[in-house]
Amino acid sequence: MKTVNVSGLKNNPSEALRMAHDDMVLVMNRNEPDAVMVGLKSAKIIGMPGVRKALATALFKDGNLSLARSAKLADMPLANFIAHVSRLGIPVIDQTADEVGDDLDTLDQWLNQA
Repeated sequence: MKTVNVSGLKNNPSEALRMAHDDMVLVMNRNEPDAVMVGLKSAKIIGMPGVRKALATALFKDGNLSLARSAKLADMPLANFIAHVSRLGIPVIDQTADEVGDDLDTLDQWLNQA
């Protein structure tokens, strides 16, 4: 196991990420262990059944990853990922009724120009 302190992590996060590719990295805050970094590929976690889909779903639900990037992470076609999150009750489009109305008005204007 390798170690890095919090200030080292702040100053050079890429170094800690590189270390996590080879081994677990213990993040120390002063003299206390604070966190553990694990390389998902090196620990063979990312290849385990369902992990990609679960990560992609959680990241999309929390708004940290777009729909298209989430589908790619999940290694699923976009339509299948949309169906997957819809079955879970996760909205694919997060808009208010006013925003939807504005979008429909814009669409009508665009179609009338053609």
